[in-house]
This record gives sequence, structure tokens and C-alpha cells, in this order.
Amino acid sequence: MAVTRVLIIEDNRDAADALTLLVESHGYTARTAATGEEGRTVFRNWEAHLVLMDLVLPDVAGLELLREFREIRPEAQVIVVTGFGTVSAAVDAMAAGAVSFIEKPVDPNMLLAMLSKARERGAIAAENQRLRDEVRDHTSFSSLVARSESMRRLFHMIDSVAVTDASVLITGESGTGKELVASAIHRISRRVNGPLIKINCAAIPHELIESELFGHKRGAFTGAVSDKTGLMELADGGTLLLDEVAEVPLHVQAKLLRVLQDREFRPVGGSRSIQPNFRLLSATNVNIDSALSQGKIREDLYFRINTVTLSIPALRERPEDIPLLVEYFLTKFSSLHEREVTSVHPDAAKALMDYSWPGNVRELEHVIERAVIVAESAEITRDDLMPLTREDERQPQSRSFAIPPHYTLAEIEKLAIVQTLERTHWNKRKAASILGVYRPTLYHKLKKYNLIGQADARPRPKKPAEE
Repeated sequence: MAVTRVLIIEDNRDAADALTLLVESHGYTARTAATGEEGRTVFRNWEAHLVLMDLVLPDVAGLELLREFREIRPEAQVIVVTGFGTVSAAVDAMAAGAVSFIEKPVDPNMLLAMLSKARERGAIAAENQRLRDEVRDHTSFSSLVARSESMRRLFHMIDSVAVTDASVLITGESGTGKELVASAIHRISRRVNGPLIKINCAAIPHELIESELFGHKRGAFTGAVSDKTGLMELADGGTLLLDEVAEVPLHVQAKLLRVLQDREFRPVGGSRSIQPNFRLLSATNVNIDSALSQGKIREDLYFRINTVTLSIPALRERPEDIPLLVEYFLTKFSSLHEREVTSVHPDAAKALMDYSWPGNVRELEHVIERAVIVAESAEITRDDLMPLTREDERQPQSRSFAIPPHYTLAEIEKLAIVQTLERTHWNKRKAASILGVYRPTLYHKLKKYNLIGQADARPRPKKPAEE
């Protein structure tokens, strides 16, 4: 572990020497400055992790220097040490960005405890800043934020295939970012000035997909009251993404194959051929081998759309990307919702790392957005991540409730709350998590059903005695 650098700004030489001896005897390395200007120079050049400074300095205002330090390097932690300890001075120092305030004569144990805590905070702040810098470095791939080796290989493949016109099949579980990969390919391709046309084949009724892709002429079928330009024609000069390509009906797959072979098609009910000029990208979350064996995808079409395959790994296979994604979404949604949420508590960070993320990056995005909205402070806590639950907290959910006949919905709800509280030994946080509600909602229900006193009176299970 790197040695923590402590800058001591103190105009009293004896006090500075005593502080230096104290911190260096406990594993820190220290430098001193007798004036604010000297402290400013050392801070800039030495990159101190922690600063111990007096507010009363011979040449500059201590509060202004403190604010300057916080602006230059926000991750640096400042502890104010002064002989003029007043409540107003402490408030001013904390408002300017100090993490702690201690009066002279300094209590060594208290100062060492403050330094230890400040070092922890500084390490977290430095890591967050590094993550923010890394997020800003991902401009080429927009929201494809990652540092894992598997994703770096994917980025390299995107760079390689984007400059060609090859058809690309993008595979991966739901929520992994297949559409983002398609957007990245288009954005760095030579077709970037053309349109990127996307169609989710799973979201369109089978009988309408042909018309959506190829267009139709007025009167071609019942309901065709006017001409419609197809997406293939709209994609001219650009890129066409067929998302969930395995959902395209087989008869439309046959027509799509002919377009890829002959580079022309006719709209439904039309007599004039159109020669489209687009690059085809396809995406699917199904197992391609299974889809082929089950006849969901024509083999000849598969070979046409699969010049290159890009496979996106699931988030559970690349946990090292989670902190970077969390920082990205934290910044994004704090700005979007105008919230001052800037960090994640270690317990919450552990929960995020331990979770299996069946919904992948999309699920993580929704969890962080929800947490930013409900957070009651600048730091996301474990409770803010609800209804994110650990595996051990899910087990009681699979048990059935014994519901007497003729119960009303309100009576069933009350029974479910009581039985869940009993299973969790009246732990409201766990009960709320199992019930899939926020804690304020649970408290509201407890009040509604006159369970507040009952819940508060229940004894908690005792912790085992330490040996």
C-alpha cells in the first residue's frame, strides 16, 4: 500500500515539529509549510493526500486557502487544527470543505483517528475521481463503459469491423447493450452521415413486419390507405439494425435474403424495384444454434447476416466493470434528476458487486437511477438499492402464505406483512426487501394496520456473545 502524504501548514515551528513526529511515527510521510503561500506550492507539487492546517496564517486567509485546495484536488482531505476553536470557525471550515476540525492543544489519539478516517475517505474519493476520468475516456463508444479485458476485446473488434460494410450479428443476453454496440459501429463507420434505422422485430406483429421493412403501396391490403416508405428505403446511405432478428417470420426472412443477394426489392403491392444501399446489423438474445436447429432462422439467411459475430458478455461475467458503470450512471442520473448524489457507501457497493444482475447493464442502470432518486443524502446506502436483494433474502419469498377464505385484499395485505415480519424476526429492512416495497411504504402500511407498536415491541434476536 502506498504511503499517505500529509502536508502540515503551521506557522509555529514547535507545533509543526510535534505534528510531524506524531504522524510519521504512525506510518505517514509529512512535509511542513510555515506560510499559506509555501503550503500552496507544496500542495500543488507534492500532491498531498491529507492536509493539516491552521486557519490563522501570516500571509493568507486560511478559509480561502482551504477552498482553493478543494478546488484544485477535491479528493484531498483537509483537517483544520487551530487554537481559535469556536463553533462558528468549525462551521465555516466544514462549509469550506474540511472533513474534521480539532482544537489546540491537539489530542494525539483524536488526531490519529481523524487522519485514519480521512485517509479512508480520500482513498474512496480518489477512486471515484479515477472512475470519472475513465468514464470520460469512453467517448468513442458512448455509453459502452467498461474496463474488463473481454469488453476491451469487443471494443477492438468494433473498431475493426466498423470501417467495413460487412454484415454483423450482435449476440448477448437482454440488457447487455446490443443496441449500443450497433450505434457505436454506425458512429465510427463511413456511413456515419447517413441514418441509423432501428427496428425491434419482437415488438411488431408478424403480419406487419413485411410492410415495415419493405413499405407498401396504397390499396395493397386492407387498411393500406396510403403509400408507406419501408425502413430499408429510409436506411439508404446508412445502417439498418434488425433487433431480435430471430423473431422475423420465415416468409419475410426469405424476402430479406433476396434483398441481401440481389440488392433490390419491391414494396408490398408495388411494381417498381428499389435498389437499397444500407449496411445491415442484426441482433439477438437467443442461442443461435438452437434457433437454427428449431427452424426459427433460415440457415442461408444466417450466413448472410453473420459475416462477423460480436458477442457481448453478461455483466456477471465481468464484475470489474460494475464500479465504472455505477460511477457513470451516478453522474448521469444525478445531473438528470438534479440531485447531489456523489458516492456509494461501501455496504451498498458490496451489494452491487455481490448481485448476479440477471437483467445485466440495463438492470444496473435502473437500480442506480432509482437509488439516486430516493437517496436521502449525497451517498447511496444499502437501503437505497431496494428492491435489489441478496440470494439469502429471497428465500422466504418462495414460501406461500396461509390465507383464510373470504379475506379482503386489505386483510390479505396485512397478513402478508405480519408473516413476513415474523420470518425476518421483525427486521423492517429485510421485510420491506422481501415484500418488494420501500421502507417508508412499509412504515405507512404498519401505521395503516395499527402494527407500529407491535413491531417496535418485538424483541430482536440477540447477537452471539463474543468469546
